[in-house]
Amino acid sequence: MSNFASTQDLAEKKISFEELAPGLYGYTAEGDPNSGVVIGDSSVLVVDAQATPQMAADVIARIRAVTEKPINHVVLSHYHAVRVLGASAYRGAEIIASDVTNRLIEERGAADMASEIGRFPRLFRGRDTIPGLTHPSLVFHDRMTLKLGKRVVEIIHIGRSHTAGDTIVWLPEEKVLFAGDTVEFGATPYCGDAHFTDWPATLAKLRAFGAERLVPGRGRALIGREEVEEGITGTAQFTGDLFALVKADVAKKRPLADIYAHALAEMRPKYGHWVIFDHCMPFNVSRAYDEACGIDWPRIWTAERDIEMWRALESAGKSA
Repeated sequence: MSNFASTQDLAEKKISFEELAPGLYGYTAEGDPNSGVVIGDSSVLVVDAQATPQMAADVIARIRAVTEKPINHVVLSHYHAVRVLGASAYRGAEIIASDVTNRLIEERGAADMASEIGRFPRLFRGRDTIPGLTHPSLVFHDRMTLKLGKRVVEIIHIGRSHTAGDTIVWLPEEKVLFAGDTVEFGATPYCGDAHFTDWPATLAKLRAFGAERLVPGRGRALIGREEVEEGITGTAQFTGDLFALVKADVAKKRPLADIYAHALAEMRPKYGHWVIFDHCMPFNVSRAYDEACGIDWPRIWTAERDIEMWRALESAGKSA
């Protein structure tokens, strides 16, 4: 069996720390997982902790270059290890997550940790510094509002899309949106734990905010309503195209390996240049197949299931 496509992705990415509005920053890394930073009157809030404490230390260093205010809050946009396992670096911060994300951490966090580290080792630099699973210290249902002095921060469980617990951070006065992996830009959406049927409605909710700046889960920050719309539309088109193809093939009772080969052939011309396309597609097609077959709650990915799936699909992918 060949290794996962992502194990060959060893190139370091250029990190950007861009001020989107006064005191609001996007930490982006050429298609690697992003973070966000909100500086209030007396404290700082971080959106997504990064994969390891060592990697979170770089976010903290960037923050310290612009403010000495304490980092009091870290918001988890969802449960995936690559987003949350660096939380221990933010000593003393309150870790905030939706109640569904908390459920997912309890249900599958340990399996996801082992699975993600095995798939994409470069994204877990310093993994020996991870003390264990990240558990939120504050759990909310639906939405909550934080006031960082005069700065109002809306934290919203926006709906099922990339995962069931997807949470966004919205700055209504500044019209800046930290979207997590509900939106990607120039990067292939990872859909291994997705809810394809619900994703369009979730994106419609995002569009209704009228954001003028948006930090996606992966890809550069989007500046201006035209770019924001481009990011939302691109994510909608990718997930919609993939699920429509898989649903049609499931209706024809085609086997998963054949559906995967068909999906690669149809999707690669339009989306194959996006970051992590070859890494994501086996997981994406597997989840789309399950949902098209009526499995609403995504099956848990384990390191063992990853290998079994890759072995079953790699020969089909080579022939596509």
